[in-house]
Amino acid sequence: MRTIVAMPLGVKVFLAYAFVILAGIGLSLRWVVDQAISSPISPIGIVWMILLAYTIFTTTLVLQRKEAARTLALGLASLTIPAVPLLVLAALWPYAIPVAIVAVVLFRTLTRPDVRTWLNEP
Repeated sequence: MRTIVAMPLGVKVFLAYAFVILAGIGLSLRWVVDQAISSPISPIGIVWMILLAYTIFTTTLVLQRKEAARTLALGLASLTIPAVPLLVLAALWPYAIPVAIVAVVLFRTLTRPDVRTWLNEP
């Protein structure tokens, strides 16, 4: 419990973001399985499994306080960047605004010096 309290805000925000991604993957997995029934190798299935593996691996490294976790976390946070223009082009403004706010908060908090010093294990 002390570890969670001692975490910088950027790490807490990232972990919340990662768990939302994992929950979204879990909720949509039924649709991916339905796609796999009709085609053993579906492009959406490949993308979902890569995203699942990348998210779990990055979250594990963050929880272990590894130095490499910061770069991987920034990479996972970069998924919000193309989401904003895509939502705007699809005329989904109510969704684009919160995603843009999440993107700004993620990048501002993950690039702070306290996150770099907290993720210090080689």
